[in-house]
Amino acid sequence: MATTRRNVLKLGMMGGSVALMGAGGGSALAGVPLAGDAGTLTPSKLAPKNTPVPYTESFRRPPELIPYETGIDPDGQPFAKYSLSQKIGQAQIAPGLSTTLAGYNGIFPGPSIQVPQGTRTEVRISNRLPTTGLLYADPSNTVTHLHGSASLPQYDGYANDRTAPSKVKNYHYPNWQAARTLWYHDHNHMLTAQGVYSGLAAYYSITNEPEQAQLPQGEFDVPILVSDLMLNADGSLGYNDNGHSGLWGDIVLVNGVPWPTMKVKPRIYRFRFLVGSITRSYRFSLSNGDPFYVVGTDAGMTPKVQAVPSWRQGTAERYEVLIDFRKYKPGQSVELRNLSNKNNVNFANTGKVMKFQVVADSPSLDPKSRSISSIPTTLDPGEHPTKASGGLDPMSLTPEMAVAKRILRVQRKNGEWTINGETWDDVEKSNFTRCFANPQKNQVEQWTIVNESGGWFHPVHIHLIDGKILGRNTNNGQPFAWEGGPKDVFYAGENESVTVLMQFDTGKHEGGRYMVHCHNLVHEDHDMMVQFAVGDLKNNDPINADMPVAEEWPEARFSSYYKPAYPAGT
Repeated sequence: MATTRRNVLKLGMMGGSVALMGAGGGSALAGVPLAGDAGTLTPSKLAPKNTPVPYTESFRRPPELIPYETGIDPDGQPFAKYSLSQKIGQAQIAPGLSTTLAGYNGIFPGPSIQVPQGTRTEVRISNRLPTTGLLYADPSNTVTHLHGSASLPQYDGYANDRTAPSKVKNYHYPNWQAARTLWYHDHNHMLTAQGVYSGLAAYYSITNEPEQAQLPQGEFDVPILVSDLMLNADGSLGYNDNGHSGLWGDIVLVNGVPWPTMKVKPRIYRFRFLVGSITRSYRFSLSNGDPFYVVGTDAGMTPKVQAVPSWRQGTAERYEVLIDFRKYKPGQSVELRNLSNKNNVNFANTGKVMKFQVVADSPSLDPKSRSISSIPTTLDPGEHPTKASGGLDPMSLTPEMAVAKRILRVQRKNGEWTINGETWDDVEKSNFTRCFANPQKNQVEQWTIVNESGGWFHPVHIHLIDGKILGRNTNNGQPFAWEGGPKDVFYAGENESVTVLMQFDTGKHEGGRYMVHCHNLVHEDHDMMVQFAVGDLKNNDPINADMPVAEEWPEARFSSYYKPAYPAGT
């Protein structure tokens, strides 16, 4: 077998896990079971005095980035320009120790970006990472994907569109889509898992008037990025993907803080849940059995608000829920817990996520903050933004509209994770021309994702589209109660199939090539990813149309400023 980068990274499939070095020089951890409950077994190597204790740290929100330039284009469209640097930073996750991470502006999560619908953005991303990676010996190349955006292919974070250290790429985002929670993260093929795990992940949201009028805002609109990790004895990141099966850490983070406590007022809060773990899936519940009210999915508001006692959420999925704290008295508390799902590896405290501590009501310090007085039963997302050019609300799609029906079988074959027996290696060998499908602009298709394995779950992400789940082969053929809105990640559980309708709405551009992959990032890297093209696959070359360039300007020219933070713990 030739000694190639791809083959070196495959070695874990051919004779045990490859030993990787942690950021502080410690070796990767020994293998852990691939399923079941590990009880008190822990992959972290921390001394008891350095081990995080649930609910002792205060909740915090990621800082919100302010654009360095705003204005109006000649055609009357508003724009905002932002600057981010990918660089090494330090975090205090374990008491008394420092953890080195690689983050946007050196923090995890990176700065949040919030944009009004219709305001185009330019996000200048400079790679200021060291020559070699934090968790691997390869160069610290990066690719940035704005997950949930109908971006041009050359700005979609195509897996081989790499930005090397000391180079910069200016990403352009149209933001014409309905209000939604997005996130931006690393997408460097074969090393995406390590990039996201080491800290390259952050929130991004599009807002509009219908969303602002119907759902809580400001102080009462809360990002919840849930992830997990393992630490070496010196506090450095441990990493073991168990023969490319997945990584399950024993420390659960919320916005980078282990098991925090959040102070909440007796109001209705909106929480934007994003799973940023590279493998683990969650089933969230409240310790007292109170319901959540699902008001949003990956791609925007749900037409009908659904009360659920818990819901299942895999990597990269976003769910927006309301929690009603109005009946609680100051001093009372309730825990957010994780009931877990099949084929996770669970540890002593992975059933805990965070705690809500109710405090006395008081006026908000943020003039834009707004709670709501009651739980809504329905929501109106407003007119679909591309209706005039043939775009359709994804929740209005019907099977009769589909011009094609396709099946994606997610499988493990010959030691690789595959889709219909193919991998990204096949795409690379075709000079990036091999496509699973070639729909035309604004066509509607029906895709069924089939997971025939009993030992794995796969959250499958389809770039570009907003999809409507028609049904499953489980749950009496229906979508789950929490799946009542548009989505771009589709959880295919063990032996499950999920059928999705989607329109290939590219907005003002004519399309090009987009990826489909498992968002268990270890599976994606090895090598569960294919692509489709909208229209002519030569449109908007995803690698060569706008290549990264050497950084010419000092960082100070594009200084990052943040909006004032909320008080600690809120």
